[in-house]
Amino acid sequence: MPVYNATLTHIDIKETKRYAGLIKAADFPDKLLIQACTEAHILADPKGLWEMYTYDADTATILSNPPLSLKGEKIIKHLEHCTEVAVLGITIGEGLEKAVSDLFSQGEYTRGLLLDAGGTTAVEAAADQISALIARHAAKQGLDTTFRFSPGYGDWDIRVQPDILAILHAQRIGLTVTDTCMLVPRKSVTAVIGLTPHQKALALPSLERNNSCAACTQLNCQSRKE
Repeated sequence: MPVYNATLTHIDIKETKRYAGLIKAADFPDKLLIQACTEAHILADPKGLWEMYTYDADTATILSNPPLSLKGEKIIKHLEHCTEVAVLGITIGEGLEKAVSDLFSQGEYTRGLLLDAGGTTAVEAAADQISALIARHAAKQGLDTTFRFSPGYGDWDIRVQPDILAILHAQRIGLTVTDTCMLVPRKSVTAVIGLTPHQKALALPSLERNNSCAACTQLNCQSRKE
């Protein structure tokens, strides 16, 4: 697939507040949040790509070249009814990340925290755009989609990241991985979305279909969606 240049019309203030762990801080100044979201909107350079592959649910294998065998009960369960998968990667580039580092080095800790949260909002919004494109592609084939499932969710080990980037050819958007399997640039996302026949999708609980937080074991996470 070609590189997708996401268009962000704005950075959501409520989501940024949630990612900053401030969702219950009713008295936190909106001015600081608005400033952070404006800066994040200017600095974010969202790019993404995805590849479609046949999926063998019996062996939990993405039939890429080379094939990628999945490990982890959660991801295998997530894709158990799927016949295809979309593997995707998104990044907003290094500009925002550098600005956050500069703010922290200057002792501007609150601004740095909020800008970092704005970056998370930006990359998730770009991921949502690509997810919607994949869902439309699936619908044309009479298929439904699962929510996107990323390495690190549940028991899906982040050590799969190099393999994910390899089958994505992620160097096209400047997305790489460190020796400790952390994505670079840091404000980046990889994920898998399953494509499943409509009747099988109806058998899945709606929460499981629509909320990736349902798959996460971090029950006390301040960024958790209800």
